[in-house]
Amino acid sequence: MERRKTKKIKIGNTYIGGDAPITVQSMLNKPAHDIEASVKQAVELEKAGCQIIRGAIPDMDAVKLIPALKEAVSVPIVADIHFDYRLAIEAVAAGVDKVRINPGNIGSDDRVKKVVEACRSRNIPIRIGVNSGSVEKEILAKYGAPTPEAMAESAMYHASLLEKFDFDDIVISIKSSNVGNMIKAYETVAERCDYPLHLGVTEAGTERMGLIKSSAGIGSLLMHGIGDSIRVSLTADPVKEVYAGLDILKALDLRSDCVQIVSCPTCGRTKIDLIKVAGEVENALRDCHKPIKVAVMGCVVNGPGEAKEADIGIAGGDGCAVLIKKGEIIRKIKEEDIVSELLAEIDKM
Repeated sequence: MERRKTKKIKIGNTYIGGDAPITVQSMLNKPAHDIEASVKQAVELEKAGCQIIRGAIPDMDAVKLIPALKEAVSVPIVADIHFDYRLAIEAVAAGVDKVRINPGNIGSDDRVKKVVEACRSRNIPIRIGVNSGSVEKEILAKYGAPTPEAMAESAMYHASLLEKFDFDDIVISIKSSNVGNMIKAYETVAERCDYPLHLGVTEAGTERMGLIKSSAGIGSLLMHGIGDSIRVSLTADPVKEVYAGLDILKALDLRSDCVQIVSCPTCGRTKIDLIKVAGEVENALRDCHKPIKVAVMGCVVNGPGEAKEADIGIAGGDGCAVLIKKGEIIRKIKEEDIVSELLAEIDKM
């Protein structure tokens, strides 16, 4: 697929847009004033593969979190700011790598200008974050509801506020809990500017439904070349957001530094506990960065063929499996040894 051409924005040691890989983000959900818990969670997120971490800065005391995070992790830190423009200025002074604001709730143009000047002085980009619940009253009155066009107009209006002060290190997000509205809003903004877009379905729901809605919305846009950064919003541990985001990129072949696992849904011919085997293999290889395809198949119907197409795999038999590597059957394995022997062979690759 051909990605939409955008500006390339530098965020700390990472880039968004242009020819940069699509990044996966998440947000801390520990109390902003609990620095120890927030730092611990940030470290966990980085280990899981999170490439950009956002933290809420609700007041001046919370600004202390920024240097603590910067010392603990190497990925860029984003300050999530609402209402008080002074928080953005202090976050910049504290060393944050990006500021996320809604210019419409920061206040007067003079206040927006002060945020812009602070960011410009340290080459800090700004993400404009528009949600369906934060569209201005005037725009809502015009469209009657937070429609995709209303959200797009709000985003472009906010961008114009920054552009008025000669600032264009901008990333835009236009999130909605309605998947169709979210897709249309991003498509509309993609036609109107060349700023990088951060994708997400806001208030997507619990782990199960949130993943489904996010996969549908984010995946649809990415398949059409739209999107430079993503966050899977879940009412769950943020580490699960990271794994979900990475898995979406993996499913769309937008990541090459990872294992691709194919496994069958099982049927009445399956004579090994393939569900257990596949789950154990997936968990064991979650942090493996080898660009290989692994097949975990249940029986002789499609199993040998799929496994031969993969770099390595197994095809189940009657209480056993055959190990297949680069299209060749290597040996038969007892059911209880399938996972350990498959992983041992992958370690050698």
